[in-house]
Amino acid sequence: MKGFIDDANYSVGLLDEGTNLGNVIDNYVYEHTLTGKNAFFVGDLGKIVKKHSQWQNIVAQIKPFYTVKCNSTPAVLEILAALGTGFACSSKTEMALVQELGVSPENIIARNHPNAKVLLHIATEDSIGGGEGNMKFGTTLKNCRHLLECAKELDVQIIGVKFHVSSACKESQVYVHALSDARCVFDMAGEFGFTMNMLDIGGGFTGTEFQLEEVNHVISPLLDVYFPEGSGIKIISEPGSYFVSSAFTLAVNIVAKKVVENDKFSSGVGKTGSDEPAFMYYMNDGVYGSFASKLSEDLNTIPEVHKKYKADEPLFTSSLWGPSCDELDQIVENCLLPELNVGDWLIFDNMGADSVHEPSAFNDFQRPAIYYMMSYSDWYEMQVNKLVWSTFQCGKNLNNLILLILLETKTTSNSYLGPDKISSIIHWG
Repeated sequence: MKGFIDDANYSVGLLDEGTNLGNVIDNYVYEHTLTGKNAFFVGDLGKIVKKHSQWQNIVAQIKPFYTVKCNSTPAVLEILAALGTGFACSSKTEMALVQELGVSPENIIARNHPNAKVLLHIATEDSIGGGEGNMKFGTTLKNCRHLLECAKELDVQIIGVKFHVSSACKESQVYVHALSDARCVFDMAGEFGFTMNMLDIGGGFTGTEFQLEEVNHVISPLLDVYFPEGSGIKIISEPGSYFVSSAFTLAVNIVAKKVVENDKFSSGVGKTGSDEPAFMYYMNDGVYGSFASKLSEDLNTIPEVHKKYKADEPLFTSSLWGPSCDELDQIVENCLLPELNVGDWLIFDNMGADSVHEPSAFNDFQRPAIYYMMSYSDWYEMQVNKLVWSTFQCGKNLNNLILLILLETKTTSNSYLGPDKISSIIHWG
């Protein structure tokens, strides 16, 4: 079941009823404990299918173009292509990955392409933390007329408008101003003779159903007024982490630990004034690997201890670090954990975005294996929706796909699904 991000072939575990993600993680923790304790991912492809269904149920009028750089693993791209999702590419490499899947040109948008038609990117008013995020992307409405004039003189084809509202923005009303500004730019562009036919509302979707419904509640009536159905304007979006964040779980191993005085811990963060020790744990993955996004944003997951411990077991102030010994390689600054030992495992969920990529050349960090899975119920939903993998027209890699079923339906901490308990049930070759 092992698959790496540059593998031409990979396999997907089809889980029997009664087997869940926790059982799969238990299985591979056991296997990796025996074979080297390397970090690994488990990818639940069924969650991507669910996110697509959620999108279609709430904002079906907006065509999603998945941001490829967020997670470009073959399984993710192939399942999204089969679901009819478009793709937003930021490099020639990403375009090649998508084109190899047979995705049609109208389902690809690309940045920095010499012959591309252009969307005018306007700034939004999403203030984050006292205004730090203001005007981070795009031009102001005030400057749009000048840019349109220059584009006309240079014979640049502007066909639409784009804006982006950060996922850190908590005010959905920002969309009100952004859509109003977009309508103004469309009208301005018409004065210069541009034929405008696309509105891109960007990304920034966290993946929660509540946020998606809240955004839709704000934008749906405005789209009906400013860009009504039948106007010839295609409305798209560029979700990335929305589709993949919750689909991937990362398991890491503790490779070293250090006991420190509590009152000296983390520059005063988490001081308790007690005589209890604090712990610094070093893991076999860090910011120069799967936690690279930690360098630019807060970690969107809480570590979970894999081993079982008593409910009344004491918890200690702890920090988590990567293996590089670099002061930047801090993953979690302060958390409460039971005392761990070298060789114990920690589990991080919501790790599907900006974490599965080529490792840094900083050290000899080994890229984690990826184990894909899907539940029977999700597989059945795909069949009902005529999205059976064997009929995918876009995926060359799927010609050699082997689907596996985990035969053991129940496991405990002392009972693991070894390779001898996995058998092939479907093979296309």
